[in-house]
Amino acid sequence: MSDEKTSEAGNAAGGAMDIQAILKALPHRYPLLLVDRVVSLELGEKIHAVKAVSMNEQFFQGHFPAQPIMPGVLQVEAMAQAAAILGIETLELAGTGKLVYFMGIDNAKFRAPVTPGCLLDMHVAFVQKRSRVYKFRGVASVEGKTTCEVDFTAMIADPPK
Repeated sequence: MSDEKTSEAGNAAGGAMDIQAILKALPHRYPLLLVDRVVSLELGEKIHAVKAVSMNEQFFQGHFPAQPIMPGVLQVEAMAQAAAILGIETLELAGTGKLVYFMGIDNAKFRAPVTPGCLLDMHVAFVQKRSRVYKFRGVASVEGKTTCEVDFTAMIADPPK
């Protein structure tokens, strides 16, 4: 099966997406692409995405090298990227060049550390949809233990010229 057909099949199977489909949906690239897989996606509702946290991540070089911990703000960014996939796929914007920008982060709570070797599960859902502005609720966890919770607002816009 060709890579293109694999991506299409992955995208169709219960909303799951492989890395190739994610790269088509998001403009982010290494080292700031923080979504490795979409487990499930319910258009207009919610997404379950995963980030495989590796010791090779650049941020571990400086974020407590003796006790490496994924920065909380990067957990929030990873959930924002999952939300961007949800929005882009829901609104059928992949390939249009539209971008999803943060507008606000509220009620962020960091509950447990995320360390190398973890699979960070991210569950993000729409809370409110208006024209170009959307509110989301995200919860990240490792092995069922919540690591981060956040409410955030984002807008869809044209890229800067």
